[in-house]
Amino acid sequence: MARPTKQLRRARLWLDVSVVGIQFPVAIALGFFFGRWLDAQLGTHPWLTAVFSLFGIAAGFVNLFRITAQAGRAEEEMQKLEAAENDDKPDSE
Repeated sequence: MARPTKQLRRARLWLDVSVVGIQFPVAIALGFFFGRWLDAQLGTHPWLTAVFSLFGIAAGFVNLFRITAQAGRAEEEMQKLEAAENDDKPDSE
């Protein structure tokens, strides 16, 4: 029964990492459109669009680094668990 659990952990890890492909452009788009909306409201075109686009890019990179660091820690944890399971198994000889 341990085998499906390992596979589920790996699938969960890959699912978490695959979200980066969506979160990165969404963060940039949100910054851009919020800045554009503020420019329309305040009459400051193109300054707030540029500033909030940069904020969106920064937020996308922060999210990218956070998710990859989290995935790295999860991968190390899985390797430790697998090594501990292998150490606990008796040799078949």
